Amino acid sequence: MNKDAKFAVLGGGSWATAIVKMLTNNQEEIGWYMRNTDAIAHIKTQKHNPNYLTSVEFKPEQLFLTADINEAVNYADVLIFAIPSAFLVGELEKLTVSLENKIIFSAIKGIVPESGLIVGEHFHNTYEIPFENIGVITGPCHAEEVAMERLSYLTIACADTEKAELIANNLSSNYIKTSISKDIIGTEYAAMLKNIYAIAAGIAHGLGYGDNFQSVLMSNAIREMKRYTKRIHKLDRNINKSAYLGDLLVTGYSIFSRNRMFGNMIGKGYTVKSAQMEMSMIAEGYYAAKSAYNIKENFTKKVKTPIIDAVYKVLYENKNPKKVFLDLTDKLD
Repeated sequence: MNKDAKFAVLGGGSWATAIVKMLTNNQEEIGWYMRNTDAIAHIKTQKHNPNYLTSVEFKPEQLFLTADINEAVNYADVLIFAIPSAFLVGELEKLTVSLENKIIFSAIKGIVPESGLIVGEHFHNTYEIPFENIGVITGPCHAEEVAMERLSYLTIACADTEKAELIANNLSSNYIKTSISKDIIGTEYAAMLKNIYAIAAGIAHGLGYGDNFQSVLMSNAIREMKRYTKRIHKLDRNINKSAYLGDLLVTGYSIFSRNRMFGNMIGKGYTVKSAQMEMSMIAEGYYAAKSAYNIKENFTKKVKTPIIDAVYKVLYENKNPKKVFLDLTDKLD
C-alpha cells in the first residue's frame, strides 16, 4: 500500500468532520465531499463547518472541498464513507466513475436499507470491491470529544493488515489512539447493533427506569450482541474488547449519543416521527432496528434477541413503550 496515498472523506456530518480533523494532523491535503455547497463556501471563508462541530477550525488550503462525488472519488486512493446509511445508495447513484482499485473504509454505523447489508458487504456485492480493499472504522469514540481533543480510541478493521495500519497511522495523534483488527464483519455488525441498544437505553431512561436497570440492560445487550454476531459470522472474537463492549457502553450512556437521545424522546412520549423531526442529526439505530430484526427473522436457527425485538416493536409496530419494556424486564437476567 502506497504510504503517499491520497485520502477523501465523503459526508458532511459530525463524524465526517471529526475524521477530516483527525486526518489533517497527518496529511498535507484531504479531499472532502459534501453535497451542501453553502457549507463548503462557509468552510473556505470561515474555516469551520457551519452545521456540525463548529468549534473545529480548519486550514482551507489543506482541504480539497467538492460537492461532486465523482471529483472526490477521482481525487483519492482511499475513500472514507461517513454518509448516513439511509442516504448512502442515493449518493452512490450519482457515481459515473469507477470504484475499481479504490480502498474503501466505512465509518457508517448502520445497515444499507435497500440491500439489508452492512456497508462493507454492500460495496462488495454491488461494486465487486474485494474484501481486502474494504475496512471499517469504529469506536468507542464520539465526534464531539474528538472536536474537544479528549483522549479517544478507534479500532480499524481490515482483512489486509497493511491497509488497516495505514488508516490507523493517519488517524492517530496525541489524543487519538488506534488499534487494528481483522474482524471486519463482527466489528461492523457490533457498530450497528450498539445503536439499537442505545435506543433501548434511551427509552428506558425516558420511561423513568434508573441506573440499576440500565446496568442490567447493558449487561444483557453485550450478551445479545455476542449471540447475534456469532450467528452472522462465527469467529473466536473477544466481545469484551473496546470495539464491541466499549463502543456499546459509550453509545448507551453518553450525553453525546444521538441514539440514546432519540430513544429518550420516545420514552417520554414523542412519536417516532416527531422525535425524528426534532433531532437535527440522524439516529442510525432507527434504521438498524428494522434491518437487524429482519435479518434475525431469516436465520434458519433463531437467536434470542429480546432487546432488538422490543425496540422493533416500539419503532415499527407502534407498540406502547411502557408495556413493551415492562414485558422486557421479565426477559432479562
